[in-house]
Amino acid sequence: MNNLYIVALFRFKENMVIDALEILKRLVIETRKEEGCLQYDLVEDNEHQGVFYILELWETREHHHQHSVTEHLMNFRQQAAPLFAEAVQVYKGAKIF
Repeated sequence: MNNLYIVALFRFKENMVIDALEILKRLVIETRKEEGCLQYDLVEDNEHQGVFYILELWETREHHHQHSVTEHLMNFRQQAAPLFAEAVQVYKGAKIF
């Protein structure tokens, strides 16, 4: 079975970056503990304030599905919702080379 690669793009309101960073860090710390999580890295865009990426690598799609219903992800979604400048963009794929 192929690994699942995901890039999640977050754009937060510029005046909410400090709060956003704290809840993003908590999400990353808890997610890295999950079974099947091979990579879960938080990246801040160098050129756009309030823009962050999470680069994810999951052992299987099932592991990612299990992640999608965890308490820490649900808490993140609830806490982050009022901080977003726009909707989250998520890209999922499989390595081809």
